[in-house]
Parts: sequence; structure tokens; C-alpha cells
Amino acid sequence: MLEILVDLLRLQFTIVGTLSSGASVLEEAPTLNADIILLDVDLGDMNGFTVAKQLRSSGCPASIVFLSVHESIDFVRAAKDLGAAGYVFKSQITRDLVKTLHTAASRPDTA
Repeated sequence: MLEILVDLLRLQFTIVGTLSSGASVLEEAPTLNADIILLDVDLGDMNGFTVAKQLRSSGCPASIVFLSVHESIDFVRAAKDLGAAGYVFKSQITRDLVKTLHTAASRPDTA
């Protein structure tokens, strides 16, 4: 899935890193200086909400967009409560992801 996303997004965005675990995101985010961090809600070692909380606590200014199979309003609310710039259902990825990332990139709080 990660390779497919990179192929889809590199046409319109600069990809500064691809990481497959929450721990690697927390470790690498400060040096990548990304404007947007795309986080899966279900990471192998921790959930994306926990990663987002820790990124915010560490002062990470990047906008966060969540990607998830979970289409429950409770998950969307949790993302919004964390200040997420967007939440994309995997079932709607081809329709919504690029648009959501462009919206996140235009937010005034984006680094």
C-alpha cells in the first residue's frame, strides 16, 4: 500500500520520507521537516492518534492527515480533536486523498 501511495502522490507532492511504524515517525519527523504528515490510524506498533499526540507534544508543526479503514464518526472526531487537517477513508482514497492533502497544504498553520 505504501508504494502505491508514493507513486500516486509523487506526481503532485515532494515525498520527504516513507516510514512504516509509529516509532520511526516519531524518530524521523524532526529531521524530515515535512509540511504534512500522512498517518495511518492503524500502525503496526502504535496507533496513529498516539503518534499524532506525541508529535504535537514535541512541537511538530506539520499538518497531520489521517488515512484509515475506520469510517466511524468516532474516529473522525478523534482526529479532529487532535487538530488533524484531514481524515481520508481508505475506501475513498482515489477520490479524496490528493484533494485533502492540497487542502492541508493550504492551511495557514502548515510549516
